[in-house]
Amino acid sequence: MFSREKGLINVMGKKKRSVEFLVSMILLLSLCLATTSHAREITDMAGRRVVVPDTIRKVCTDWPIMMYLVYALDPALLAGLNTPFTDEQRKYLAPSVTGLPVIGGFYSKTRAMNMETFLKVKPDVVIAELCDGMSLNAKAEEVLRKNGIPVIYVKVDTTRDYPEAFLFLGKLLGREKRAQALSSYGKAAFSEIERVVASLPQSRKRSRVYYAEGVSGLFTECQTSFHAELIELTGAENVHFCSRGGFKVKGKEAVNLEQVLRYDPDVIIAAEPLFYRSVLQDGRWQNIKAVKTRRVYLTPCLLFNWFDRPPSFMRLLGMKWLAHRLYPDAYRIDIVKEAQAFYRLFLHVEISTDTMKKVLYP
Repeated sequence: MFSREKGLINVMGKKKRSVEFLVSMILLLSLCLATTSHAREITDMAGRRVVVPDTIRKVCTDWPIMMYLVYALDPALLAGLNTPFTDEQRKYLAPSVTGLPVIGGFYSKTRAMNMETFLKVKPDVVIAELCDGMSLNAKAEEVLRKNGIPVIYVKVDTTRDYPEAFLFLGKLLGREKRAQALSSYGKAAFSEIERVVASLPQSRKRSRVYYAEGVSGLFTECQTSFHAELIELTGAENVHFCSRGGFKVKGKEAVNLEQVLRYDPDVIIAAEPLFYRSVLQDGRWQNIKAVKTRRVYLTPCLLFNWFDRPPSFMRLLGMKWLAHRLYPDAYRIDIVKEAQAFYRLFLHVEISTDTMKKVLYP
């Protein structure tokens, strides 16, 4: 009798362990399926295969250009800032970003990355700029890999890349409709400017433009620098050629006044308000054609610069501004209304007519 009871207990024990094992396997399989259903593999704009969460709710970026790009798609996606915004910028920003922590950036051109703050933020992904072959430094890559934070590279080598960059990010971040609207604006802007330039008479010479940087106006960008890209995109000619080959990234090449006098540009684009306010009265510049004809223009800047520093998607508007300045007779556009519409679409903000006029005609 005892032997039979013992055998029965052993059988029941084995059945219990089998049930427990089966339950464990079901739970493990469920967990695997749940994990799989909440992740997806994408190919970023560098051609890398990357596994990302199915739904991305929190995004950090590697430096300000990408931060602005994500902001345009949806400010609520940003989890941290590469650089703090100024009080003036805060006037026009969505409330969701004004209190975000400053995490810094992965490049020397921004604040150094504050890893402690960054890891507290716990972003789902990092959106990084793929520009002129640059990528994150090895230390940053290692930290992100160890913490399981995927890096997505987005190509914005030139202004022409922005329409596709918006579409890529829209799909990645689940903002396809919004991305399509921004991309369509960019594509239409290029088509518009190309038509204007193509309509100019063959006899009309290309405007020769000098981009004056710094308070002295004696720093500039050469013709292959993306910092001066809008000059070529609007059919004009950059008077300054690279002295050291393809000098694209750092920029701000020093020149002297004698060089500028020899260039004798038709138009001067001023990056600094102080230089812009002084050059027309500075006797040393008076023999330059652009100064004599008063064709010196300050790059517009409201929240972000339209022309450069940083070279962001604002150039889609800056391209229209420059074409209007260069060819006011051929490109008859109400640039004030155009700029207001741009800010409404891209930056979710209404700008008064008076404010916009002050930006455009300082």
